[in-house]
Amino acid sequence: MSAVTVSRTAGRARVGSGGAAGTGKATQGRRQRRAAFWFLLPDSLGLLVFVVVPMVLAVVLGFFRMDGFGSFEFIGLGNYVRMVGDPQFWSSVRITLLYLVGVVPAIFVVGLALALLVQQRIPFVGAIRSALFVPYVISLVVVAMVWEFMLSERTGVVSRLLGAVGMNDLAFLGEPNLALGTVVVITVWFQMGYYMVIFLAGLQDIPGEYYEAARIDGANAWQRFRTITLPLLRPTSFFVVVTATVSVITGGLDLVFVLTGGGPAGSTTLLIFYVYEQAFLFGELGYAAAIGSVLVVVLLAWSALMFAVTRGGRFDND
Repeated sequence: MSAVTVSRTAGRARVGSGGAAGTGKATQGRRQRRAAFWFLLPDSLGLLVFVVVPMVLAVVLGFFRMDGFGSFEFIGLGNYVRMVGDPQFWSSVRITLLYLVGVVPAIFVVGLALALLVQQRIPFVGAIRSALFVPYVISLVVVAMVWEFMLSERTGVVSRLLGAVGMNDLAFLGEPNLALGTVVVITVWFQMGYYMVIFLAGLQDIPGEYYEAARIDGANAWQRFRTITLPLLRPTSFFVVVTATVSVITGGLDLVFVLTGGGPAGSTTLLIFYVYEQAFLFGELGYAAAIGSVLVVVLLAWSALMFAVTRGGRFDND
């Protein structure tokens, strides 16, 4: 066999092996896409049935007057016009904003501080982490009932302890000036363990070499925190702010329902609680759906704005 024939045969073999490798990669890619499709299908169906469809129905129902007993009347933008002129709606919006301003910064600061604490090598750090996270896994209704018992005027544990030091007759849940602040404190206490874990995960992703280099350069603890920790926690901070905002606006119903029932004098009537009142106490299902639709649009707009301003928490060089 001549040298030319051998060279051609070797070339065809290489081409054939390359084609086989390419076919194998394509087949593997199809298998991975098929596996991803089947893994994502259950969650996608769940989101479609339990999230997307109810949201669409809520938007549609917002254009009707409904009493919950089968009576439908198309009124167009009537519910939205009523919303603009409803003083109780705007009062609930104001209370929700106060609640939001009180809870989200406190959750951010307390969660980050606890994460920095439990990141240290201190005795029983595992038990401390578990104790701080336990409240979050307890039912919110149970948490609210326990706090209601502890804060009961005259008979509650907190009231008795304060009475022992001369601070009597403090109705934390019965005074309009104290009720909302009390709900804020309980909300922060309930959620701080979850955000501690989120921040702790972000802190553990920061390479230790950065801190070591900063120590060698003579940076103190505050300088290391300001120049290394905070900048490298931007993605985590973005996630915390967005999820905490959504959680606070949409997740306060159970807590308020058990603790105060929206009182006293409407001082804890959050917007989500006002939606509940309109739908299930007053039978204004169409009006409640319109308020819920506005709430969803506001949350989507807030999330989109945060993504646009912070680029999703990405770094400047990403």
